[in-house]
Amino acid sequence: MKQWTIEQVTAEAYDSRETMGQAAAQRLAEAIRTKLQEKETIAVVFASAPSQNEFLRSLRTMDSVAWERIRCYHLDEYVGLPTEAPQSFATYLRTELFAFRTPLEFYALNGLNDPAEECARYTELLERHPIDIACIGIGENGHIAFNDPHVADFADPARIKKVELDETSRKQQVNDGCFPQLDAVPREALTLTIPSIVSASHIICTVPGERKSDAVYRTLFGPIDLSCPASILRRSARCDMFLDFASASRIASQ
Repeated sequence: MKQWTIEQVTAEAYDSRETMGQAAAQRLAEAIRTKLQEKETIAVVFASAPSQNEFLRSLRTMDSVAWERIRCYHLDEYVGLPTEAPQSFATYLRTELFAFRTPLEFYALNGLNDPAEECARYTELLERHPIDIACIGIGENGHIAFNDPHVADFADPARIKKVELDETSRKQQVNDGCFPQLDAVPREALTLTIPSIVSASHIICTVPGERKSDAVYRTLFGPIDLSCPASILRRSARCDMFLDFASASRIASQ
C-alpha cells in the first residue's frame, strides 16, 4: 500500500481492486461506528457504479455494521429510467448491497417522477436527515455524482438538481458495460450537488482503474476548480481515497 496526503485528502493505493475494496469497506465500517457513538441514527449516501463493486461486496460481508441505525441515500439517478431497469442506480444498490443488508431506510430516487417534484422530495429528506458519510467515486472527467464540469457549482444553492450529462460521462457508462452504445444512455439525470456531498463529515472515495488515473491526478495535484469537480475534495472535512495501482499510476512518482 502506498499513501499520499494532500490537504484534506488521504489517498491510499493497493495492489488489486479486491484489497482496495476491502480497505475502503473497513474504513467505512470504522467511520460508521464512530458516528454512531455520537448519534442514535446516521445517514450514509452511496455511489452506484462498477467502480464500487469490490467495495460494496466487501462491505456486505461485515457483521459489525449496525445497518438498523443507518438511513441510506444514493448520489444520482437517470431521468426517465424505471427503478427496476438493470442500469438504474437504485437497482444496483439493491442488488449489490441491500439484498444482503437491510438499513433503517433506503431513500431511492425515482427517475420516472417529475424531476422538480423528485428534487423537492429528496431535498426535504436531506434536510430532515443530513448526510453524515458520503461514499463516492470519481468520473473519468473528474465529476463527483453527475456534477460534470459544465454543470458543477462549488456554491450550488440546491441540494439536488436535474442535469444534462456531458458526452464523456455518457461514454463512461458504455465503457463500464452498463449500456450497449452511446445512444442508449439517458441524456439527463438527477444528482446531489457538490455542497450536498461535501457537507458530509467523512467521505470515502473509491476510484479503481487506469481510465481514472488522469482524473485522480487532477483531483489531487491540479487546481481546485470546476474543470475537475472532484478537486473540491481537498476542501472537505475529511476524505479517504482508495485507489488501485492502475488508478494511481499518474501520481506514483509524486
